[in-house]
Amino acid sequence: MGVKVNIKLNKANINKLIEAHSKALEMTADAVLSDIKASAVIPKETGELERSHFVDTSQLKDGISRIIAGGGDTPYARRLYWHPEYNFRKDKNANAQGKWMDDYLYGEKQQFIKDTYSTFFKQLSKGLIK
Repeated sequence: MGVKVNIKLNKANINKLIEAHSKALEMTADAVLSDIKASAVIPKETGELERSHFVDTSQLKDGISRIIAGGGDTPYARRLYWHPEYNFRKDKNANAQGKWMDDYLYGEKQQFIKDTYSTFFKQLSKGLIK
């Protein structure tokens, strides 16, 4: 005796989830960037490095969003990021440091990313995700 299974996909709901995922991913990247700035970890003299950070959504359709530090107008961004041994001034950003995004990539702020994405995805899925 065999088992017969009939599956019908709800394409409208699948599309809603795909849209919710993309928007939640973008909103999460924006929230992470805001948190990075609020955490005062970016070295700051004039504020240009901090202002030059932005969210890149050019690959959002592939499930990728990036926070870009420095762009093309701040060639010192890479040098400052990769040299945590520098003696960063703390008068403008009290927690200024090199590798300021590492906590989000490898440390305790990973959970912030997961929780933020989860919250946004649930909200945007309009009841499809509980």
